[in-house]
Amino acid sequence: MATDLIESTANGTGNDKDTLYMLGGVALMVFGAGLILSNPTIRRYVSQFGVGNLATTVLPDVERYFKLRAM
Repeated sequence: MATDLIESTANGTGNDKDTLYMLGGVALMVFGAGLILSNPTIRRYVSQFGVGNLATTVLPDVERYFKLRAM
């Protein structure tokens, strides 16, 4: 096992595989979230929770963060 890891990083293909696995995992998470959010029952619960209200509450904090980072 350890020799396989050493050989794959020595060839330079280790990072490519890791990146591919990471992007594949992200794609599966986005796809899964889309499937969950397409359910009408879940949509009803999300609309009651008020995601729009949450976004308007968080927006000033995000703007302040970017202003501080630009300094």
